[in-house]
Amino acid sequence: MIGRMLSSCAAAGALLLALSSGNIALAQKSGGILRIQHWDSPASMSIHEEATYSTVLPIMGVMNNLVLYKQDVPQNSVQTVVPDLAESWSWSEDGTELTFKLRSGVKWHDGKPFTAKDVQCTWDLVLGKSEQKLRGNPRKSWYRNLDHVTASGDNEATFHLKRPQPAFVALLASGYSPVYPCHVTPAQMRQHPIGTGPFKFVEFKPNEHIKVARNPDYWKPGRPYLDGIEYTIVPNRSTAILGFVAGQFDVTWPFSISVPLLKDIRSQAPQAICELRTTNGTTNLLVNRDAPPFDNPEIRRAMALALDRKAFIDIISGGEGKIGGAMLPPPEGQWGMPPEMLQTIPGYGPDIGKNRAEARSIMEKLGYGPDKALEIKVSTRNVPTYRDPAVILIDQLKEIHINGVLDTVETANWHSKVTRKDYMVGLNNTGSGVDDPDQQFYENYACGSDRNYSGYCN
Repeated sequence: MIGRMLSSCAAAGALLLALSSGNIALAQKSGGILRIQHWDSPASMSIHEEATYSTVLPIMGVMNNLVLYKQDVPQNSVQTVVPDLAESWSWSEDGTELTFKLRSGVKWHDGKPFTAKDVQCTWDLVLGKSEQKLRGNPRKSWYRNLDHVTASGDNEATFHLKRPQPAFVALLASGYSPVYPCHVTPAQMRQHPIGTGPFKFVEFKPNEHIKVARNPDYWKPGRPYLDGIEYTIVPNRSTAILGFVAGQFDVTWPFSISVPLLKDIRSQAPQAICELRTTNGTTNLLVNRDAPPFDNPEIRRAMALALDRKAFIDIISGGEGKIGGAMLPPPEGQWGMPPEMLQTIPGYGPDIGKNRAEARSIMEKLGYGPDKALEIKVSTRNVPTYRDPAVILIDQLKEIHINGVLDTVETANWHSKVTRKDYMVGLNNTGSGVDDPDQQFYENYACGSDRNYSGYCN
C-alpha cells in the first residue's frame, strides 16, 4: 500500500472562513458563502450508506456525532476524542459498557428534540436490528463487537459490548459515525438528510451541486460563522483548477490536487494559500481472488512483486508520500509497520529488478510470456486520483506479461460493483475513518465485510 498526501488550496480571503468551524483563537467574521469544488457526484447523501468521503465531506457538517476527534491535533487516537452530542462518557468496571451522558435542548433541523432514543435507533439501524434497513452498510463490520444499545431516559445511552474494546470510542469519533434521527427514514436520509449540525441541508442536484445553509438554532452559541457552503461538482480536474484560479471557487477539493498541480496553482495564483498534508489513506491493488486465474495465489504473489511503489509516489506525489502497510506509519500514525519490517514483505524490498525477475519466473511457469500475456481489465473510479495510479499500475504489470486495459466506473456504481466481486483487478484509494486496527482490519479484511473487496477470509 502507498500512503497518499492531501493537497488543497484556498483563496487568501477565504481561508479564515474555511477554518472558522474549528476552535481557532482568531477574531472571526460571520457571514458569506464558502464555495468549494467537489470532484464527484455521490450516490446519495446518507453517510451510513456510502463508502466514500464524497458524501462525508459535504454532509458531516449537517450531522453530529456523539464524540469527535480534536481538530487541532494531527494524530488521532483515543486520547484525542472530545465531546460532541455527548457531554461525557464512562466505562463499566469490566470494560463492556460505555455510557454517554447527552446534551439536553438539542433539536433536529425539523424542530424535533434529540434524545437517547435516536442514538439507540442509529446503531440498531447499523446492526441491522431495526425494521427500517440501510440500502448499503459499508461500516457494519466496525460494530461486530457491539451487542446492543440501550436508552435510559432522554439523556443517557449505553453501548453494550460483547468483550472489552478500548478503541470503541475512537470508532464513534469518525466522520462516518453520525447520529441519525429515529423519525426520519433511511430513504429520506439519502436525498434530504436531517441532522443536528451547524448546517442544514438545502439541495443535492446530481452532477451539479450540493448546498447547505447555516442552522440559526445550532446548539453551539455563535456557530457556525458561515451563512452556507456550496459544493459545485466539477469532475474534470483541469476545469476545476481553472475555476479556482479564476476565482470561481474559494477552496479546492482536498484530494483532487496532485503535488505537480499544486506547484502550477501556486504559480498561476500566488495569492492562494496551499497546504500539503499526510492523509490516513492508501492507494492499493484489489484482486478478485474468486475469479480465475486470480484464485491462484502464485499470480497474486507475482503481481505484488511487480510493483515499484516508489515510482507511484514519485510520479503522482512528486516524491511526497510514504510506502506503508495497512496502517498509517509514524509519526502521523501509531500502528504503522516499521520500515525494516515492511521490507521483509514480498514486493516491498528495495531491489525492484530482483522482485520483477521473480515475478516473471512465476508467470512463465504458469504459461505466460512475451507471446502469451495475461489479458485483464483494471477497474477504478472515474476520478483523476484513481485513474492516475491505475494507469501506472497497468504500465508496471506489462513488465511481468500482464496486459491491462482501464475500466472506469462512476462513483455511484463503484461500491456495489466491487462488493459483488464484478471485477478482475482494481485500483482503489482507501481512506481509513479511524487510525486503529479495530477499524482497518475489521473493515477491509474481516470475512463478510462489505468493504472487504478482495474477499480475503481466514
